[in-house]
Amino acid sequence: MLHSDKIETKGQKVGMNMTEKSVIFFDIDGTLLNHDKQLPLSTREAIFKLKELGHIVAIATGRAPFMYEDLREELGINTYVSYNGQYVVLNGEVLHTNPLNIPSLEKLTEVALSNNYPVVFMDHEDMKANVPEHDFISESIASLKIEHFPSHDPNYYKGRELYQTLFFCPEGEEKPYEQEFKDFDFVRWHPLSVDILPKGGSKAKGIEKIVEKLRIPAERQFAFGDGLNDLEMLSSVQNSVAMGNAEDTVKAVAKYVTKSVEEDGILNGLQMVGLLEP
Repeated sequence: MLHSDKIETKGQKVGMNMTEKSVIFFDIDGTLLNHDKQLPLSTREAIFKLKELGHIVAIATGRAPFMYEDLREELGINTYVSYNGQYVVLNGEVLHTNPLNIPSLEKLTEVALSNNYPVVFMDHEDMKANVPEHDFISESIASLKIEHFPSHDPNYYKGRELYQTLFFCPEGEEKPYEQEFKDFDFVRWHPLSVDILPKGGSKAKGIEKIVEKLRIPAERQFAFGDGLNDLEMLSSVQNSVAMGNAEDTVKAVAKYVTKSVEEDGILNGLQMVGLLEP
């Protein structure tokens, strides 16, 4: 379906010349992968068809690169925005990084630990927890259904660039930290966990680095997403598509709304915008 107040006046789907190269950015969780963290067959086939037509397929996710290496290999994707824009790779080469402020992070970690709230430090290769074990970490990470689980290294933040930190606390408990630590943005992704990111970083900023390098015009840029961390991306990319399973606030900023991930939403959305034939 389409947003009636935004595009129904056009009367039809976008008319695209499918021989022109476009770049399409896909979120992972709730967009490429369903709620069981499985890749629907229709999505897989649609991705390969896009590539066959000469389009550039990219990923834009809050995940770390090591959390979706298998998915990139399965789909043959080597251009991606990780950590909500803090680690950007184009054609297998690092294009842009935006690390966290370490002194501020060190102070936040001390305050969090005094309240029995753990953190997990993350760079492009691994993630390490500042405590040996904690129920909040176990429950949150388990929901991602990934093989990686953070081992214990409270000093992992020293001498390296970190692009994201996971802060584990119940909903609402992050508010005092948001007030005190202005270097960071706090984005909740689980009832017990919040992403800590450099202030002002977003998928949109990471995408901007890629499209500048590729020199693909705005009308040939597409993005699919479903989560709150997709708001900036769907607001800034000209041809934005919200999944049917997205929250209403996410649908409100997108140009199009497709079906849910469980109902072949990617295939439907690509047909809707004219990148694939029905």
